[in-house]
Amino acid sequence: VQKIEMEDKVISPEKAEEAKLKARYPHLGQKPGGSDFLRKRLQKGYARVWIPDPEEVWKSAELLKDYKPGDKVLQLRLEEGKDLEYCLDPKTKELPPLRNPDILVGENDLTALSYLHEPAVLHNLKVRFIDSKLIYTYCGIVLVAINPYEQLPIYGEDIINAYSGQNMGDMDPHIFAVAEEAYKQMARDERNQSIIVSGESGAGKTVSAKYAMRYFATVSGSASEANVEEKVLASNPIMESIGNAKTTRNDNSSRFGKYIEIGFDKRYRIIGANMRTYLLEKSRVVFQAEEERNYHIFYQLCASAALPEFKTLRLGNADYFHYTKQGGSPVIDGVDDAKEMVNTRQACTLLGISDSYQMGIFRILAGILHLGNVEFASRDSDSCTIPPKHDPLTIFCDLMGVEYEEMAHWLCHRKLATATETYIKPISKLHAINARDALAKHIYANLFNWIVDHVNKALHSTIKQHSFIGVLDIYGFETFEINSFEQFCINYANEKLQQQFNMHVFKLEQEEYMKEQIPWTLIDFYDNQPCINLIEAKMGILDLLDEECKMPKGSDDTWAQKLYNTHLNKCALFEKPRLSNKAFIIKHFADKVEYQCEGFLEKNKDTVYEEQIKVLKSSKFKLLPELFQDEEKVLSPTSATPSGRVPLSRTAVKPAKARPGQTSKEHKKTVGHQFRNSLHLLMETLNATTPHYVRCIKPNDFKFPFTFDEKRAVQQLRACGVLETIRISAAGFPSRWTYQEFFSRYRVLMKQRDVLGDRKQTCKNVLEKLILDKDKYQFGKTKIFFRAGQVAYLEKIRADKLRAACIRIQKTIRGWLMRKKYMRMRKAAITIQRYVRGYQARCYAKFLRRTRAAITIQKFHRMYVVRKRYQCMRDATIALQALLRGYMARNKYQMMLREHKSIIIQKHVRGWLARVHYRRTLKAIVYLQCCYRRMMAKRELKKLKIEARSVERYKKLHIGLENKIMQLQRKIDEQNKEYKSLLEKLNSLEITYSTETERLRSDVERLRMSEEEAKNATNRVLSLQEEIAKLRKELHQTQSEKKTIEEWADKYKHETEQLVSELKDQNTLLKTEKEELNRRIHDQAKEITEAMEKKLVEETKQLELDLNDERLRYQNLLNEFSRLEERYDDLKDEMNLMASIPKPGHKRTDSTHSSNESEYTFSSEITEAEDLPLRMEEPSEKKAPLDMSLFLKLQKRVTELEQEKQSLQDELDRKEEQALRAKAKEEERPPIRGAELEYESLKRQELESENKKLKNELNELQKALTETRSPEVTAPGAPAYRVLLDQLTSVSEELEVRKEEVLILRSQLVSQKEAIQPKDTMTDSTILLEDVQKMKDKGEIAQAYIGLKETNRLLESQLQSQKKSHENELESLRGEIQSLKEENNRQQQLLAQNLQLPPEARIEASLQHEITRLTNENLDLMEQLEKQDKTVRKLKKQLKVFAKKIGELEVGQMENISPGQIIDEPIRPVNIPRKEKDFQGMLEYKKEDEQKLVKNLILELKPRGVAVNLIPGLPAYILFMCVRHADYLNDDQKVRSLLTSTINGIKKVLKKRGDDFETVSFWLSNTCRFLHCLKQYSGEEGFMKHNTPRQNEHCLTNFDLAEYRQVLSDLAIQIYQQLVRVLENILQPMIVSGMLEHETIQGVSGVKPTGLRKRTSSIADEGTYTLDSIIRQLNSFHSVMCQHGMDPELIKQVVKQMFYIIGAVTLNNLLLRKDMCSWSKGMQIRYNVSQLEEWLRDKNLMNSGAKETLEPLIQAAQLLQVKKKTDEDAEAICSMCNALTTAQIVKVLNLYTPVNEFEERVLVSFIRTIQVWLYLFIKNHVAICNKPFDEPKQYVLLFQKGERFLWIYVLLYVNCARFCPREGAILAI
Repeated sequence: VQKIEMEDKVISPEKAEEAKLKARYPHLGQKPGGSDFLRKRLQKGYARVWIPDPEEVWKSAELLKDYKPGDKVLQLRLEEGKDLEYCLDPKTKELPPLRNPDILVGENDLTALSYLHEPAVLHNLKVRFIDSKLIYTYCGIVLVAINPYEQLPIYGEDIINAYSGQNMGDMDPHIFAVAEEAYKQMARDERNQSIIVSGESGAGKTVSAKYAMRYFATVSGSASEANVEEKVLASNPIMESIGNAKTTRNDNSSRFGKYIEIGFDKRYRIIGANMRTYLLEKSRVVFQAEEERNYHIFYQLCASAALPEFKTLRLGNADYFHYTKQGGSPVIDGVDDAKEMVNTRQACTLLGISDSYQMGIFRILAGILHLGNVEFASRDSDSCTIPPKHDPLTIFCDLMGVEYEEMAHWLCHRKLATATETYIKPISKLHAINARDALAKHIYANLFNWIVDHVNKALHSTIKQHSFIGVLDIYGFETFEINSFEQFCINYANEKLQQQFNMHVFKLEQEEYMKEQIPWTLIDFYDNQPCINLIEAKMGILDLLDEECKMPKGSDDTWAQKLYNTHLNKCALFEKPRLSNKAFIIKHFADKVEYQCEGFLEKNKDTVYEEQIKVLKSSKFKLLPELFQDEEKVLSPTSATPSGRVPLSRTAVKPAKARPGQTSKEHKKTVGHQFRNSLHLLMETLNATTPHYVRCIKPNDFKFPFTFDEKRAVQQLRACGVLETIRISAAGFPSRWTYQEFFSRYRVLMKQRDVLGDRKQTCKNVLEKLILDKDKYQFGKTKIFFRAGQVAYLEKIRADKLRAACIRIQKTIRGWLMRKKYMRMRKAAITIQRYVRGYQARCYAKFLRRTRAAITIQKFHRMYVVRKRYQCMRDATIALQALLRGYMARNKYQMMLREHKSIIIQKHVRGWLARVHYRRTLKAIVYLQCCYRRMMAKRELKKLKIEARSVERYKKLHIGLENKIMQLQRKIDEQNKEYKSLLEKLNSLEITYSTETERLRSDVERLRMSEEEAKNATNRVLSLQEEIAKLRKELHQTQSEKKTIEEWADKYKHETEQLVSELKDQNTLLKTEKEELNRRIHDQAKEITEAMEKKLVEETKQLELDLNDERLRYQNLLNEFSRLEERYDDLKDEMNLMASIPKPGHKRTDSTHSSNESEYTFSSEITEAEDLPLRMEEPSEKKAPLDMSLFLKLQKRVTELEQEKQSLQDELDRKEEQALRAKAKEEERPPIRGAELEYESLKRQELESENKKLKNELNELQKALTETRSPEVTAPGAPAYRVLLDQLTSVSEELEVRKEEVLILRSQLVSQKEAIQPKDTMTDSTILLEDVQKMKDKGEIAQAYIGLKETNRLLESQLQSQKKSHENELESLRGEIQSLKEENNRQQQLLAQNLQLPPEARIEASLQHEITRLTNENLDLMEQLEKQDKTVRKLKKQLKVFAKKIGELEVGQMENISPGQIIDEPIRPVNIPRKEKDFQGMLEYKKEDEQKLVKNLILELKPRGVAVNLIPGLPAYILFMCVRHADYLNDDQKVRSLLTSTINGIKKVLKKRGDDFETVSFWLSNTCRFLHCLKQYSGEEGFMKHNTPRQNEHCLTNFDLAEYRQVLSDLAIQIYQQLVRVLENILQPMIVSGMLEHETIQGVSGVKPTGLRKRTSSIADEGTYTLDSIIRQLNSFHSVMCQHGMDPELIKQVVKQMFYIIGAVTLNNLLLRKDMCSWSKGMQIRYNVSQLEEWLRDKNLMNSGAKETLEPLIQAAQLLQVKKKTDEDAEAICSMCNALTTAQIVKVLNLYTPVNEFEERVLVSFIRTIQVWLYLFIKNHVAICNKPFDEPKQYVLLFQKGERFLWIYVLLYVNCARFCPREGAILAI
């Protein structure tokens, strides 16, 4: 009866799974849009639904009969054609989920589906994975990655470059897209990022994380030359070798979790990385299940045992060692462990692990293997021993450098220590084996941590880290038949990660709605906090486990009972199995998991015998003690990191020294506690970053490529949070459209009157008509939000509208065509009938005559033929009957004979078999009886032995001993409590003392302004540290005294009490001393603070004074700049004045001539001072005597003017300082201001009189120059003329300085006039009135008035600029104060942290902090220095430019005054007939002018000026003429120097302006022109044979420049490649947007529904590129090349290259974007290509071969548009797409996505057919190509037929050289 009741309660697994899913996802059971929406859809008759299926999870079916409310059964038809009656649940009456429209199937983003539920998600993933071979899919913010179990070509450098810089929704889903999004958000948002990769073992987590890191390393590069990105990638093989192993599910399973932080600098280049690891599976070192392996490194060692350096390790085959042979599968298919060992060692070397350390690591690993082979022999039940001279142990001891006897002893014994004595107890064989395995695990775990530490050190960067991206590769949710402590920790970690994931998804959803300002109701999402509380809260599972581990006799059973008592029936998530008292069940977010309690305590304690560790610490092998030194740090009270795990903190913290004799057990934290702490730190890190999620799915358990198991996929989807994302999206508004996208898609549903100018209002009006229920959609600021299912409804309406429109169009066109055809046929038929009927009548008469004759002939012939046939058939039949009857008789006889013999054989064989079977059965029965009796006897013997060895006797013996131990333990605890209380008091005092000390130290560091103060502060800190060290010494003495009390507690109790009292006295003394010290320190702190504040105020004042000085210097520079400009204008006026003096017989030249000549050339860098010696060297035939009196007078006057200038400048500086001070003291000094104004007015009068004197002297000097008519004196080259000109220049300069000073004084007068009080205004006005009265001339008064107005404006602008600068300086000072405050707070925090550290660590941390601070200050100072250097260089360049301009203008104007202007007598013009000159085509130049030639022709030449105003190729022609002249002189040194300088100059220009297309094109044209000139005139036969005799006369006669021609040819090739790179960089951003994304033909392609990952809209925005942008750019390139006179063939080649780039980039992006592979997009591409072809026709470039480069793109567009159904279509595609490869064709067909309802998908069977056709096509044509060709005609015919490139290449390679070697080779190239 009980069995029957249980069977009634049993639920099928499918229903249980469904019930569980409904409990977790209540919204998934309800269909989107509500049950009413489903009923409406089902009532329409046409509906496809999903129904549950036990095998496929969900099956698709079509509704056959309309659904009516109240129906209990749905009439369905499955896809395979089977009819089915689906019963609805009578309680819930829920309808089955609806299927999405076909156009939404296979979407990149699951959230783009209209119906969001589990079957839709599963089907979409399956279609993408199986049909399209796409392994990546978005699900909102999650990337779902399905393991293909096959190497795919989607991770190369080209794919990385394709995804680099792209938006996440623009390209197909990929791990690179997630990595690019994280990298972009880090740079844009200045926020750290995390990529969380999770999934089951074998799902591909490690590979996904590896590809993400490879992407960062490739895209960002490194900030130094140390190849940091290579080191980051090199850490992967090391960690895989020591942390990965083969399991039944995965050949390279990560048996630990890791979080890698990849650090970036301010320019977002990789500078380093840091790795954290979690929960290494140490048990795998000593045990492996069947078909599994140990860690890879052990097998790599065994595979490399034959290497010479490994001989000392005494390794062998993996089957020899116990630790590597348990799984029985030492080899992985396709993996060479020896090669992997080489890769591991190379990676270690790259990360800086030296060969000696590597050999040390291998030595320890080999020792672990030999340790596993150590065997034990039982002495009795409680003790064991190791055989003497045991080889494995001997090898282990030799490798580890320890004593054999000690290790052998402690492997078989353990030490029990009490307060009074220590016992050494032997252990049993089983315990010895467990201790050996624990030691091996412990050594391996420490070695693992040591390697991770060294990897982190190698990846650590000294550059300051600006941001980081973390990659978390962590284990997914696990449930096995037997789940233990490891699975418990893994699932606990997944609970925390799932909670963080849920919160993040919910937060993003909320932010989207709030940003769009739409109504939003809170979603009740699944919160797994109760499950987390069950595990980690107080009295949770981990707390109870830790408590049980502390109990002396704690066991797994007692812990299980505590769990039952605490949580059973109190927590709904905790259950107890029915048939077990040693297990418990937890309801996790993914599933229920039953955990076996056995082994929990042992794994949580992770104990190793201390004696064995001490033996290893005493090793002579240096590396081994290092491992356990790190362990001591981990086990210290100040460290909370797990043993066997890498610390999570960034910096290692040194613990305080432990007391001698203190064991680590008191402070060692359990594994569970450590894991919980590390997990909390991980969650804090993840919460502080922006997460990106990658969920890896394992498609099947058999590792079959591209095989999809629905059951396994659904389990993982439920466990990884994908369905949770779907549920949150479905609960709100999952479908989102921008208004422009909605309008573009559903424009067909609108009437013309509905279309308004406002797109938003238009969409609102249309939606109100289409969807009556307003709750189904919401209008946001930029988007429309739809409930689930509404997009499918709109798509159906749109498809119906388009279908009706198509039918109407087809109806009309077909009717018109048929009517036209009918009329044409009717007319033709009437004509044909007329002629045919006459012909038929004639033929009929002839037919009747012939018929009669034929009948007669036939009658006789048929009679003869029939008779002949009958005779033959009769004879043949008789013969066949005879033969057949004989054959059948013989066969029957043979059959009877065989049957008789077979019966006899069967009889004997069956008898023999029966006898053999009987004997075997009898033998087996006897054997079984023997085995059973032996087993029963053994059981009886065992019972007797157990009774003989009674445990009660031992218990009686040890009762007294246990009581003593408990009493001693109690006393020790009491003493510990007293000691801890005293220690806490001491610590509190020490903390307060240290706090004050460090605060003072931080103040000193913060406020120090010079090196001496820093040193003094450091000395004070060191003195304080010495005092602390003294106190610590006293503390250590106290601890030693305390230790003696503990050791002799029982014997000397009275002495203990006395020592305690003494300690109390000492503590009081210490307190008093502490208080005294604190008081002194407090006083000192006050004094230091006051002194520092005073110094700070002084330094602030000094900084303000320095700032004012810098301002004055800056103003002086500005004045100098304006002075130079004014000097330039005055000099120009003076020179024009001198040139305007009339001279008889002279005509003035155009003054603009020189400026026009240099309009498009760079100005020379030779200044006037540099050019003066060159002019001095010019030959002059006559030298006139110098007028020394005039020269000395002018020189003396210049000296006086300079002195006056200096005095005036000093006076001006003093006045400016007085003006600045007067602002603060206006009320105190009004009389002085008046006096100053009077003084300044007098000074101004003096300056004006001085100016008048200077003007008079200048006029006298000019008169003297004009009166002196001697050509020898006034000639431009004469020394007197140059001296006078210099003096004139200096005088003019001084005049300009005086003018500027007058303006400045006037401006100051005006400003001071406005600033003084009214009573002073009268005085100033009288002074100014006097000044005005002195100006008797009206022109001077007007000029002064205008000058005052300009001065007022200038002063106003200067005041405004100064006001702004003062405000900016004030803000900067406030910012500096704020930064100082923040620095102070940070220093205080650091001090507080350092005070909690022990002394050694505190000193180290302080030094580290000081080094970091100084480094940062140095970097800041270096940046400031660089900025100042840049400013100085910039100002110097400006000064040089202005000086250069002035010098050139002076030289040009001096050259315009020709000698003819100075000659007295006029020269009458004489007509001289010009003799026709025979030009030699040479250009003479001097050797010293070569640099000028190169500078003006190459370095400073502007291409645009040459191309527009001069001859194209002019530099090339000039250079060649120079070469010809050097050849004429037979000067080889000159030729070599000129050509070398030319080549270097061209390279220098291209290096400087190599990214300018115009420059590169110009020099490509000139280099080719120069090269052609050299070939034509220096011996190139191919060029010289076309020369005329005149041209041959100009050929070079002395030199053969073949080597230079080769160098120039190489240079031309380099320039061409650079030109291609430049135009590629310009075109690259335009191609995808213009060729693919932009809708050139509006309305052809509508936008499909998209998910959260939005694609780039096809609607052109203001900043997007269009096809017109590309054509405009092509026009620009072509016009530039034509202007530069580039060779037409070269232009064709460049255009061909441009079109190749356009086609290749477009095709590559088409192959990477599923959303672009549609019929409408094919039409857009073909239209765009036609526009490009039209451009080629306009430019007469159709024969350039550019069109052929677009052929693959054209064929891809045609492939998108052709029919793709039948075999004929496949054959047509194969013949049409001859420019595409098989992989490209298949890729396009796989990516083809319908945009509209009436488009059909490409079937998988059709793609298979295409592959077969392509294979046969290639095979047949290769066979054709292998045939020899006797004549070129066959080759030409085959080439003209447009065969595949492969076949052409084979033809060229095999046959072309036979009939046309030269042309064939050229064509092949």
